[in-house]
Amino acid sequence: MPSYREANYLTSASRPGQFVPDDGLEVAFAGRSNAGKSSAINAITGRKGLARTSKTPGRTQLINFFSMEPAYRLVDLPGYGFAKVPEAMRLGWRRLMEAYFASRDSLTGVVVVMDCRRPLMEGDRQMLYWAHQAGCPAHVLLTKADKLSRGKAAAVLQGTRKDLGTEASVQLFSALKGGGVEEARAALDRLFGSEH
Repeated sequence: MPSYREANYLTSASRPGQFVPDDGLEVAFAGRSNAGKSSAINAITGRKGLARTSKTPGRTQLINFFSMEPAYRLVDLPGYGFAKVPEAMRLGWRRLMEAYFASRDSLTGVVVVMDCRRPLMEGDRQMLYWAHQAGCPAHVLLTKADKLSRGKAAAVLQGTRKDLGTEASVQLFSALKGGGVEEARAALDRLFGSEH
């Protein structure tokens, strides 16, 4: 299994021709622009500045590849669902995502990052659908769990699990407090180890 702390930035792609070679194994991270995806990647890898976080949602317009030895990758997909993006950019994003999911034999799983206060919005369901279409298992990180009381967070977790059934595994996560980091790493190990 990969050592997440050894993750390093590899390259960014704005079009399919720039994707890294389709060998080895990779797990993609997807999420709404303000769901805390970059913070989650940084917390899981223990590398503070690995994935760039921004106060302005929607800054990640590229697919970012991070490598880990020997042949594992984490892939940071562009955030979605941010209203102030021009239609042409939204269309370009969709084409890039469709090309990514359709072309990557090395993709073994997808982590869908959702703000626990607003889970399972339209874009989230689209990502889960694409993962399913690609034959990939999915894992949901309900981020910013520290923003809810323990009881409320547990209720959201239970409700999301019930809603998704066998479609995805689900957990609570807090990049700020470090809650759920070990559970997320174990989920990634499963995604990397799953038969594709």
